[in-house]
Amino acid sequence: MAVPRAPAAVTLYLFISVAAAVASASAVDFNYPAVFNFGDSNSDTGGLVAGIGDILDPPYGQTYFRRPAGRFCDGRLIIDFLMNAMDLPFSNSYLESVGAPSFLKGCNFAAAGSTILPATATSVCPFSFGIQVAQYFHFKLRVTELLTKGNKFKKYIPPADFFSRGLYMFDIGQNDLAGAFYSKSEDQIIASIPTILLEFETGVKKLYDQGARNFWIHNTGPLGCLAQNVAQFGKDPSKLDEYGCVSSHNRAAKLFNLQLHALCTKLQAQFVDANVTYIDIFTIKSDLIANYSRYGFEHPVTVCCGYGGPPLNYDSRIRCGQTKILDGSSVTAKGCSDATDYVNWDGIHYTDAANQFVSSQILTGKYSDPPFSDKMPFLLKLKF
Repeated sequence: MAVPRAPAAVTLYLFISVAAAVASASAVDFNYPAVFNFGDSNSDTGGLVAGIGDILDPPYGQTYFRRPAGRFCDGRLIIDFLMNAMDLPFSNSYLESVGAPSFLKGCNFAAAGSTILPATATSVCPFSFGIQVAQYFHFKLRVTELLTKGNKFKKYIPPADFFSRGLYMFDIGQNDLAGAFYSKSEDQIIASIPTILLEFETGVKKLYDQGARNFWIHNTGPLGCLAQNVAQFGKDPSKLDEYGCVSSHNRAAKLFNLQLHALCTKLQAQFVDANVTYIDIFTIKSDLIANYSRYGFEHPVTVCCGYGGPPLNYDSRIRCGQTKILDGSSVTAKGCSDATDYVNWDGIHYTDAANQFVSSQILTGKYSDPPFSDKMPFLLKLKF
C-alpha cells in the first residue's frame, strides 16, 4: 500500500525534528512490549463502531486505509503513529469481535464520545473511563485464564508479564468539557474539573493496584479551535481569539490541563516504582493552529470533509460522508481534494497529516514531563 504524501514542509520539519532527537538519544531502553490504551475518539481505533454499531461512511479512512477503519479520521490517529514509532502493530479495539483480532501487543479500550465522568442516558457513548477500566480488568482476567489452557491462544493474547511491562496510554477528557458547554456556564465547567479529575485519578490508581507501572497521559487540546465549537459558540466575533478559536473553550482546556498536570506530578511522587509521563498536546496543537503555514498546511480551522463552504465548511446537521435532505435539498458532506492541506478533518477530529505532525512533536520529548528526549532510540525506526 502506498503511503500518502505529507506536505513538503511537514516532511522537512519531521526530518529535522527526528534528526535532532536522534542526535541526543542515549542507550536508555524505551521499548514496551504492549500498549493498553484508554480514551475517546482521539485514540479510538474501532470501539464505538463495534460497540454500538455506529457507521462511518467513506471518505473516512481514505488517505491511508482506503476505507473506513473505525477511526474518526481520513487515516491514522496519533496512537497509530506512536505504535508505529515503537515498532508495534496498530492497536485493535477491545470491542471488535470479528476477524480474530490479535491482542498480543496490547488492547485499545478507547471509544469515540467517551467521557471521564460516568455516562448518562443522553451520553453519545456508554463506554466512559470507568467502564473502560472495568473492561481492562475483564480482559486481563480472561487472558490469565486462557494462558493456562495451552499454547493455542498465545499468538492472540499478551503474556502475563506484558501487563506490568506494558505502556498504559490515556487521552480522555475532551468530551467532558466540550459537552458541558451546551448546558453549563464556563464558571460551572471550571468548577467541575476537580470532580472530573478525581474520577480519572481513581481509575489510574485501580490500574496501578493491578500492576500497571508505565503511564503515558495526554492532556486535552484547544477545544475552541474545532469547527464544531466555532460554529456553535463563535457566532459572536467577540467570543473568538486572534486565531478564530472560541476563547471560553480554550480557557477551560488550559485550566483542565493545569490541574491534570498537577495530578500527574502527585502521582509521580506517590507511584515511586512507576513512570508517569504527562504529554502537553495542547501546546503542540495550538502551535500548529497558530503557525499552520509554517508546517505546510493551508487551513487551520476549516473542515476538509463537511458541508456549507467557507469559512468553516461545517454543518452540525450532517456528518462527513453522509447524504441528507437539508432545507428541501439533497446534499452530501464531501471530502476535500487534498486532506494534507487541512488540520481539521470533519469538524471535531484532525486529519492524518495533522496527526502525523502532532506525533512528530510528541516524539521529540520536549513536550513531556518528565522530558524523554534522551530515551528515544526507537526514533531510528520511525516510519513516517
